[in-house]
Amino acid sequence: MLISPAYAQAAGGAGGGIEAFLPLILIFVVFYFLMIRPQQKRAKEHKAMLGALRRGDNVVTSGGIMGKVTKVDSDTEVSVEIAKDTVVKVRREMIAQVTSKTEPASDEEGSSEAANDSGEKTEEPGGLKKLFGGKKD
Repeated sequence: MLISPAYAQAAGGAGGGIEAFLPLILIFVVFYFLMIRPQQKRAKEHKAMLGALRRGDNVVTSGGIMGKVTKVDSDTEVSVEIAKDTVVKVRREMIAQVTSKTEPASDEEGSSEAANDSGEKTEEPGGLKKLFGGKKD
């Protein structure tokens, strides 16, 4: 005999279809939930942070330089003061983090005054005065 019995058995074992692609689909789903989706969420948050950037915010650039935003020049650039009288222009995309936000400027004149409307100056005891029961005048 010239044809071996093993050759005849191998012809029927070529299953396939969707079963062959199931591991690939499963790997793609895992990659989506572990890598792609979190990256898209992070990019969306970063874009929102850059959109809310305004003068007075303390920022850290992607190069690690810390400074304060002095002027929002355009949609793509901001001026950042990194030292006294040292202002550099930085692309918005290169701002990695906003460390402290400033309060938005309000239109009302009296809004910057203290919440105490009576005009009296009240002083609450500081940390050590609270601890040791400082004298009240």
